[in-house]
Amino acid sequence: MRPTPNLLHRYANPGQFLRLARALQPWLSTGAIIFLTVGIVWGLFFAPADWQQGETVRIMYVHVPMAWLASSCYLGLAVCGLLSLVWRHPLADLAAIEIGPVGACAAALCLITGSLWGQPMWGTWWVWDARLTSVLVLFFLYLGHIALIRAFDEPARGQRAAAILALAGAIDLPIIKFSVQWWNTLHQPDSITLTGAPTMSMTMLWPLLITTIGFTLGVAAVIFARLSAAIHESRARQLMARSRLNRPDRSAA
Repeated sequence: MRPTPNLLHRYANPGQFLRLARALQPWLSTGAIIFLTVGIVWGLFFAPADWQQGETVRIMYVHVPMAWLASSCYLGLAVCGLLSLVWRHPLADLAAIEIGPVGACAAALCLITGSLWGQPMWGTWWVWDARLTSVLVLFFLYLGHIALIRAFDEPARGQRAAAILALAGAIDLPIIKFSVQWWNTLHQPDSITLTGAPTMSMTMLWPLLITTIGFTLGVAAVIFARLSAAIHESRARQLMARSRLNRPDRSAA
């Protein structure tokens, strides 16, 4: 009897993935628009200001989702690297190529909004704080991955090198997460944890959660669209290469 393919191998087929992407894309895009509209309007215009930080606290409705997505996208890169090196997953390398720029944008926005938030709170745009420095390292890891995966004439060599970098750089993720607990930093402790109640008002927490869901759905939609386009581009290149190989045979005939 033929074994039933598991979820990992089922969507390794580009055609199967494209069918999944076509089904999910409208839901992801529509959900992102709805959640972002509700969350941003709620957070910017109806949520209360913080009693200490005042109106500047509204930056968190962009900063916190970007911090979450910067780490999540890099975790996705590490998973793609593992799938590529161990299981030779056909789509893992393509996914890594498309996730890298999206994660780099999220990390850049996290750093920019963090600086905008920190200037009125700390009196400076930047400090070599443990949390800030580890996120900056994450941004450089993204840039290194983007450059490395495209640095070789033979794509397989660049993909393998980038996969190793993604796995090695994943050590930065727990450092980012626990930096405010391991070191004495200017960055405030996490307001939301899995082990305790949130330390922020529910009137601020709900719009934050909604905007985070909205940004997450939006990033997922962008990655699905980029990966689908990459698959179509790869197929087009293969068809063009085959046509060039067959052209001499036709002329000879």
